[in-house]
Amino acid sequence: MNFAEKIDFIASRRRFGMMPGLERMERLVEELGHPEHNLLCIHVAGTNGKGSVSAIIASVLQAAGFGSIGRYTSPHLVFFNERICIDGVPASDALLEPALDRILAIVSRLDSEGLYPTFFECVTALAFEVFNKAGVKLAVVETGLGGRLDATNIISPLLSVVTNVGLEHCEYLGDTVEKIAFEKAGIIKNGRPVVAGEMDAAAKKVIASRARELGSPFIDAEVSISFRTTKAGKRLLAFESSNRSISSIAFPLLGAYQGENLATAITALETFCEVTALPIDNNAFKTGLESVVWPCRFQVVSDNPTIIVDGAHNPPAARALVSSVAKLECPVALVAGFCDDKDCLEALKCLKPAFHAAWATLTPSPRSLAAAELASRMRIAGFTDPASCDDWHRALEDASKWAAANNGAVVVCGSLFLAGAVANFYNALPWSGGALIPAELLKPSDGEKR
Repeated sequence: MNFAEKIDFIASRRRFGMMPGLERMERLVEELGHPEHNLLCIHVAGTNGKGSVSAIIASVLQAAGFGSIGRYTSPHLVFFNERICIDGVPASDALLEPALDRILAIVSRLDSEGLYPTFFECVTALAFEVFNKAGVKLAVVETGLGGRLDATNIISPLLSVVTNVGLEHCEYLGDTVEKIAFEKAGIIKNGRPVVAGEMDAAAKKVIASRARELGSPFIDAEVSISFRTTKAGKRLLAFESSNRSISSIAFPLLGAYQGENLATAITALETFCEVTALPIDNNAFKTGLESVVWPCRFQVVSDNPTIIVDGAHNPPAARALVSSVAKLECPVALVAGFCDDKDCLEALKCLKPAFHAAWATLTPSPRSLAAAELASRMRIAGFTDPASCDDWHRALEDASKWAAANNGAVVVCGSLFLAGAVANFYNALPWSGGALIPAELLKPSDGEKR
């Protein structure tokens, strides 16, 4: 097999679906010689915001000069390689392939034993192996689904972070925020601190209780965050934590919801300093925050008219997106596409007050909800005369014409598949190239639905 075929083979393992438990993952890393044991990790879970928090933490750690910093996140926008980054750059095919060959050989043996590692388990093991071979000693690792039984939960991190908790993936994680919080709290380890972001009080109570049971310090993300816009239109961040106060930071992530993510990430970084006795000076904080790269989170991909892409795909993320859309102070058109496993009706109800026109379209995934069905749900949510268009290029073109005629803007959301495709169309991704894997888009009952 060539490299693309190897990646495609791993992706095809989505067919095994969600199989809770860590037995397969433990066997994978055992066969690899436990590459994760060579890593110092910060483990991040949460319903929304965990990717942004991971990116912020990794960027500041890199600026602090702690050697090469690994970052493992999911899903990817366009290219598989985006999942495994070193110093903010997706791992090259040349770096991935030797590690991938080892994974494939091990998977073949485990299949013969009837264990059948899943797609996400294989990719998680791949990330640990790549980091190990590249000499990475410090990594930020984002959970996939939940936490307690997530494949990433074989690590023993320096500290854990839970960004927030909302109702999503209820069929796997439970139908209340308390049950979901219990799953997220599964990443807390004995005596290791846990940082909790802003979340429902009931969820935070569950996480704090679990921390007490394990003798783990529980730390609320309490950081004062403020933004101001200069006369030249430049947006500057200032923050004050228990240890420092820094202003005039040109923070590149524009969403209003990033304030919450910043508070969580900064608290995690301060906790890292305390746990490791390694200092991060103010210059490293400023440099790291100014150089964060995390695309498709309220990202402007085109002007005239303004076109913004955002990965919001569930009700909590939709509510957060609305807070940013409200600041545009102009008529805004929605172009939305959802995968069929999302609670799109509730998300659309959250989105409705912020938009003046709407187009329903397909995401570039066989898991996409049909455009006509999405338009029907838009009407139920209160949108007036939403358009239905299977081709997102055409939907975007029509919405852009509407925005130009109304001195408005366009926001694309509902799916990271769609947001990534649109950003790539406008050459607005910070990277190019890498593995494109058709089998990634199989429609399984997979364990990485998000």
